[in-house]
Amino acid sequence: MKASPHPRQAERLAALHSYNILDTPREADFDDIVALAAKICGTPISVVNLIDAERQWFKAEVGLGTRETPLDTSICSHIILEQDFTIIEDTHNDPRTSDNELCTPADGLRFYAGALIKAENGLPIGTLCVLDNKPNSLNDDQRQALRVLTRRVTRELDLRRALQAQTILRDEMDHRVKNSLMSIAGAIRLYKTEARKTGDADAAFDALQRHLEAVSALHRAIYMSKENNGSVDLQEFMKSLALHLQASLPSNVRVKAETPESTVPHKIASTLGLVANEFAANTLKHGAAAETQTLINYAIEISDNKLILTCSNNVPEFSSNNENTQSGIGAKLMKASVAQFGGEIVQMGRGDGFELKATAYF
Repeated sequence: MKASPHPRQAERLAALHSYNILDTPREADFDDIVALAAKICGTPISVVNLIDAERQWFKAEVGLGTRETPLDTSICSHIILEQDFTIIEDTHNDPRTSDNELCTPADGLRFYAGALIKAENGLPIGTLCVLDNKPNSLNDDQRQALRVLTRRVTRELDLRRALQAQTILRDEMDHRVKNSLMSIAGAIRLYKTEARKTGDADAAFDALQRHLEAVSALHRAIYMSKENNGSVDLQEFMKSLALHLQASLPSNVRVKAETPESTVPHKIASTLGLVANEFAANTLKHGAAAETQTLINYAIEISDNKLILTCSNNVPEFSSNNENTQSGIGAKLMKASVAQFGGEIVQMGRGDGFELKATAYF
């Protein structure tokens, strides 16, 4: 008879597919395991069998000569509903297999023993099994060996998936580093042009230093993130960014960041870093005086995939000195950066200082 689906079939299939193992070529590590299992158990057939939605697929096999069969004739589709280890000494006498067309012929499959292959969440994704064309049994040592080899199959699958994840993560990180270097190269060209116009090379180098520190804070947050999808821990990023900015600013300037617990795409974080960096630079250049205590504050609000970064300072004179902050190269960079996320920059003077709001959607 055909087996019923597993009671947690959707989760089980998701776990199986997460390994990206189905329909892959044969591999010596798995072939060696089935060969050893058959030899130890004294059976002509051994299989690493993975149970998909409509088929059973063999990552490795000896004695069958095929890579998959339909679930209608699958013994293992019954076994994944059972305990960790199952043995059927004579398939003709078991209701799960007595009418199976692979078992009913005189030379059909008469003996089965299998141990479950489980994913990290504990759900069965397949078996390591041995089969014979005559009734058979296994002694205690053979049963233990089959269990041990099944754990080896599980480790091989987990290792294979871990290596795939590392490769994907490495490629993603390489891509991010490349993008960051390109953004730095672009900033160098822009600030070089600005320095030639104004003759203020020191200001250009200071701006580049802060840009590099913002990129450094971004990559630290990416590396520290528990996610592998390019998301950035917003609190960790803004904390690191504020520390970098604080270290580069005069002692009379204090930087504060108020950030909710959240993650954002790394490109959004990069934009936040650029805006925060430019606001700090403009505060220092156009308002902060050495004899006064200056506060730069960053506050972030997130709602329905809309992010608002509010940058503010306590420099009343900033409003009358900030023409360059709205028309200079830094302003152009900020506007272009938020525009790619459908956002905008809004700046306004307040009685006790100046405020900039940057909006982005993700």
